[in-house]
Amino acid sequence: MTIFLVSFLVMVVAILAMAVGVLVGRRPIGGSCGGLERLGLECDAGCDKPCPERLARMQSSSKEAL
Repeated sequence: MTIFLVSFLVMVVAILAMAVGVLVGRRPIGGSCGGLERLGLECDAGCDKPCPERLARMQSSSKEAL
């Protein structure tokens, strides 16, 4: 029973710490640029706000297509 209570307390403290981070207004956790691309995969859905490196690649590939 002690292990359960300690585990539960640790989880509650972790959740409270994350909630405080949200309340303080910190930026949400974001993924790194090119996560799937490093594996050789492309995102099917595309990106709403691509990172600068991907945006430059997309612009250079569209110029080459013309």
